[in-house]
Amino acid sequence: MLREQITEAVKDAMRSREAETVSTLRMVLAGIKDKDIAARPSGNANGIGDPEILSLLQSMVKQRRESIILYRQGNRADLVAKEEGEIAIIERFLPKQMDTAEADAAISAAIAESGASSIKDMGKVMAALKSKYSGQMDFSAVGPAVKAKLGG
Repeated sequence: MLREQITEAVKDAMRSREAETVSTLRMVLAGIKDKDIAARPSGNANGIGDPEILSLLQSMVKQRRESIILYRQGNRADLVAKEEGEIAIIERFLPKQMDTAEADAAISAAIAESGASSIKDMGKVMAALKSKYSGQMDFSAVGPAVKAKLGG
């Protein structure tokens, strides 16, 4: 399970005295803990599962990429390097991202499997993609591609 892998990575980084890795992974674990707490009212006492953790990790990477753009505009090379280092650490726990051709094939397969025929079925297609490819594709980029294939 992803949670255990991250916890073990924190321990290994502590033993190796890798301060940046320890700091980043503790931040990830804090984010997971926040999501666990938020999930409790809905009856999920055991915490969030791997798909939710993958989603959290992707959003953390996305936030850092957005920060890098702003830091570059502000000529803050030190902060750009810090954010890039955090991205590298977080991405160790994400599955390999699909390239454009793979994502296109996955979209076509999801449309065929769900029987989608119009833009009204976009939710079904996106749900199918999220259940199968969580962590492997950027859904903010996939949305417009799905819309285009469904004729929207």
